[in-house]
Amino acid sequence: MPSHHPLHRPLSRRGFLKAGAGAGIALGLTTAPARAVGRPRPFGRHGSPAARLTPLTLYVDPRGRGDFTTVQSAVNAATTAGHTLVLAPGVYRETVLTGVTDPATGRLTDAATEMTWIGASEDPRDVVIVYDNANGTQKPDGSGTYGTSGSATTTLRTDGFTARWITFANDWLRADHPGITGTQAVAVKVQGDRSAFFDCRFLGHQDTLYADSSALGVFARQYYARCYVEGDVDFVFGRATAVYDHCHFRTLNRTDLATAPYGFVFAPSTAVANPRGYLVAHGLVSSQAPDGYYKLARPWVPGSDTTARPMLTVRNTVLGAGIDAMAPYTNMSDSYPWQSQRFAEYRNTGPGAVIGVPENRPQLTSAQAESATREAYLGDWLPGRRR
Repeated sequence: MPSHHPLHRPLSRRGFLKAGAGAGIALGLTTAPARAVGRPRPFGRHGSPAARLTPLTLYVDPRGRGDFTTVQSAVNAATTAGHTLVLAPGVYRETVLTGVTDPATGRLTDAATEMTWIGASEDPRDVVIVYDNANGTQKPDGSGTYGTSGSATTTLRTDGFTARWITFANDWLRADHPGITGTQAVAVKVQGDRSAFFDCRFLGHQDTLYADSSALGVFARQYYARCYVEGDVDFVFGRATAVYDHCHFRTLNRTDLATAPYGFVFAPSTAVANPRGYLVAHGLVSSQAPDGYYKLARPWVPGSDTTARPMLTVRNTVLGAGIDAMAPYTNMSDSYPWQSQRFAEYRNTGPGAVIGVPENRPQLTSAQAESATREAYLGDWLPGRRR
């Protein structure tokens, strides 16, 4: 994958975390580009409230030059299917939820389905949706803590969602909250079928990207193309059928631990009835940590689904030295050994892909690899096209 692509640079988010969002700091970088924030056309080539591309196009700008100043207010206004939200450059410090529940039936309504969010500058570093709740964070009303799902900065529950050129982040830090043991802090939880992300970034530490479904019996298909994801513990996890195509996964260094492992990249929780879990193709796994301090994956068998049989296939991907090549997989619970799950690799390269202990690195045959493709996983859905 091309090293010059902005998503694939080894970026640290520490600079942003030490600065205030009010100072105009873009997550993971320095200050937001002046060309993007100050120019008179905050929505670029994507129109404006005065030159609306379609009646269903809504414009969001924290400086007040759009229809709305927050993402959630624009989502609330999208009461029918098929809306496009164009987001001007800026840091949107808020939590966002799509999907309205009908109080009579408990089901999601059609509002916000087939929705597209676009980062107007077409550089994901310029448009950042971020908040700082964790699993163990107390709710303001005193009703308890948020839990893992409730910690999500953005929760996407509806079908047919597409995002382009946006950063989804959770900037909660363990070091700032030594008394909290529930350190899961989700940047985005994705539950809808046909959810697609192009050229996006997902920044966090533990449980960054929750690629899930709306219910145990629902096999939600998700597609991530040319995305950048960083974290430390189980930072790509959940039960979705998800394809990660030409994506870069970056493991972070940790100063709170003295020994390996520092964490795990993937923690799928695929339902036993689902024939397809996570597929990583033509990707890159790099690291800020010492060599061999990260595991590639461990299976998550949650208490809500003890029959889960997690599935992960990593193929044609560069595994950097941060991955423990001798033992890339480990157990989350000894009751569910990784060897009993559906983990496999195919034609990976790099120091983290060296097969030193063959029984620790199950490989697909060429015939098996023919069904480990984007097309096989996504079926009749072509990401990027509206129904």
